[in-house]
Formats: sequence, C-alpha cells, structure tokens
Amino acid sequence: MQKHIFPTMLMTALLLPVLFSCNQQQTAEQTDQQEQATDSISTDSLYTLVQERTFQYFWDGAEPNSGLARERFHVDGEYPQNDKHIVTSGGGGFGVMAILVGIERGFITREEGRQRLDKIVRFLETSDRFHGAWPHWWNGETGKVKPFSPKDNGGDLVETSFMLQGLLCVRQYFRDGNAEEKELAARIDKLWKEVDFNWYRNGKNVLYWHWSPDHAWAMNFPVQGYNECLIMYVLAASSPTHGVPAAVYHEGWARNGAINATTTQFGYTLHLKHNGAEEYGGPLFWAHYSYLGLDPRGLKDRYANYWEENTNQTLINRAWCVENPNGFKGYGPESWGLTSSYSVKGYAGHAPGPKRDRGVISPTAALSSMPYTPEYSQQAMRHWYETLRDKVWGPYGFYDAFSETDNWYPQRYLAIDQGPIVVMMENHRTGLLWNLFMSCPEIQAGLKKLGFESPHLK
Repeated sequence: MQKHIFPTMLMTALLLPVLFSCNQQQTAEQTDQQEQATDSISTDSLYTLVQERTFQYFWDGAEPNSGLARERFHVDGEYPQNDKHIVTSGGGGFGVMAILVGIERGFITREEGRQRLDKIVRFLETSDRFHGAWPHWWNGETGKVKPFSPKDNGGDLVETSFMLQGLLCVRQYFRDGNAEEKELAARIDKLWKEVDFNWYRNGKNVLYWHWSPDHAWAMNFPVQGYNECLIMYVLAASSPTHGVPAAVYHEGWARNGAINATTTQFGYTLHLKHNGAEEYGGPLFWAHYSYLGLDPRGLKDRYANYWEENTNQTLINRAWCVENPNGFKGYGPESWGLTSSYSVKGYAGHAPGPKRDRGVISPTAALSSMPYTPEYSQQAMRHWYETLRDKVWGPYGFYDAFSETDNWYPQRYLAIDQGPIVVMMENHRTGLLWNLFMSCPEIQAGLKKLGFESPHLK
C-alpha cells in the first residue's frame, strides 16, 4: 500500500502558538473586516485570503531551526504535544513553492523569502541524506532522520522528488537575481545534481521508493503507475548527473503499456490504470502532487493527455459526491472532494467508491483542483467559507478534513495537504510555479527524452 494513503505511523498531535507576520500585504484588521462581511468579499479577495492564510502554515507555522514545514499542526490539542520538531521533505517541498507565492503576492518581501529559503537549503545541505535522497521525516532540531516506519529510515525518493520540484522552482526564480540570490540558486543546483536516481533503480528498469542503510531494499517498493509519482520519473530522466534511461520510465512506471486502462464514469473517461482504484480513479492528490510544477496543460505522451486525465479524475470525484450514493450528510455541488487526509478514525485514502468513501470531505481536494474545475472549486470554497466557516476555518486556512455525517470538525492541519492549495490556486491565477519549473532546461530535455509533448518544450 502507498504510504500517502495508509501511513504506517499513527498521526500524533501538535499544538503550537500561532503568530502572524507583520509584513502581510493585507492587515489583520482588513482581514477581520472581510470576514465580518462575507456577502461583500469578492472572489479575487477570497482567493487571496485563502492563499495567505494557508501560506502562513509554511511561514509562521514552520519549525524554527530548519525553516521547514512541520508534518502537522493540531490547533485543538487533543493529543499530547510530542512531535512539534518533526519536519517533512515532501510537504516541505510544497512549502518552498508556497514561499515563492508569498513573495509574489506580497505576504512577505523578496528578501524575507530569500532568507527563509537560505535557512531551508542550509538544513537540506547538512541533514541526513542517502545517496543524495532525503528521508520522509527529519528531526528539525538535529537534521537526523525520523523513521517513518521501522524499516523506512533512509532515503525516500518520492518525497525527495516533491522537494526537488519545489527547489528547482526556487532556483529558476532567483537565478538571475543579486549576488546572494544567485548563490542560493547555485547551492540548490548542487543539491539537485547530488541525488543519485540511478542508485534507486536497484539494478532494474524501475525506480524504488525507499532505500535504508540498515535495511537496504527491505521495503521492496518498485514504483509503477499510475499514482502520484510521475514527477519522480520525470526528474530521474532529467537529472544531468545521475539520469536514468527512458526504458526505466516505459518499462517500470508505464509497465510496458499496462498503465493504460479505460474506464468511464458519469460521462468522464480515464485512460490510465489508477492503482487499486481503477473504477472511479484514485484520491485527488494524484492530480496535484506531480503537477505543482509539472504543467499538465497540453502535456501528453504515448499513454495519456494529462490535462484531460486530471480534469476527468476531478470531475468524477465531484460527480460521485453530488450523486452521493452512500447518502452522507452535506455532500453536494457546494461540498465535495475526496482525497487522503485525516479521517474520523485515524488517516485514510478517501476516494470515490462504495468502500473508499467514508463521508469525509477534505478541502484540499477541491481547492487544489482549482485549475481543472475553477467554477466548481470556487463554489465549494465560498460555501465552506461563508456557511461552515466557524467549523472548518482556522489560523492556517481550511482545516484538513471534516464530516457533517459524524459531526466531526477537527482543528488539524497536514503540510502535504496545505501546500498544494497555495500552489495550485496560484497556478490557476498566474501559472507561476508551472512556468518556473517548465523553464528548467534539464526538465525540458528529460521530457523530450521520455517522448512528452508540451507547449513549454522548445
């Protein structure tokens, strides 16, 4: 099972003080006025408010020593505060992209952003790495790996790829700046070139998710599509120092063409075999994580048109909630979105299907789908903000998940769910991160090597 869907460690608590930056473009007083006048807030202002609040998870809410995103934050304090120092490579990668959004939106200054990113890069340079790859979790105070499970105490190539996707955007953003900015870009370039994608082949034409210095390949997880991991294969093919041949993508990820399987639901067709979720498609983070930087607009290869695939997956997900065959309270056109998130009992991979839908709505699912379904996503955002706000809205934006059926409204956040909200909403508005990532010459070369088409390819 993929650990983003069924993680092996019980989600514990985090209760931290919430402080807001004095450098925000929108003052706290203005925010309060907007929140008191919900009928008058414009769509553009609501977009910015949601982005700014969610951005703060990665700014004021960051672990102070590393500067990285904490794995989670529990406002309700239901569980003991014992892991406030645990930071995450994947969610942290989404966070560095959110910092770029914060600069562009005026939530922080360019120099404040550079200084924070300098701290993060310094931590990444000195913390535990395994053949260039970072672990899923670290102790943010020491840089030492925090095991995600008993045998998962080494490199995590998927989470590393999420971090690299963000770092390459940062490199491109600062590469032509002042001396300090250019120096930061050069250090990021060095980190990127030190990741040994070839090592993670384990001698085969496929990429493995994990390697441990203590347990070697015991996790035994060759990554095959389709799921959230396309970005890893694109990066592996693009690496200028440890690049893998195209056969690794076609034989490993695409399984010699077996990645294709056609299914139609609610009038929308999927052409990729969504692992373990073929009938209705997987949880919606599959349409987000790889595409925070990798621009799906016009992106095609021999297996799929990725804009169509992601849009249809989102529309199936929404249509399932609107039809609501399980009869859950609150589901409908204004409240939809199933993905991996906190659940009434622990953590679960929510997705369309009689057994996978547990009556839990995860706001990140609809909000991060803003590029694919802007009107539907906006409808949900406004409904949650204006109708359910006291139950689902907190210091870092919308909480991770809720269930009207179970009257369950936990005040909790997860980094890996908050990050895509900021980034994908910005991609919908300006294409910022898409344009940065796709401007990387190595990425363009890697996509060509794998047989992709994209309007970005020169």
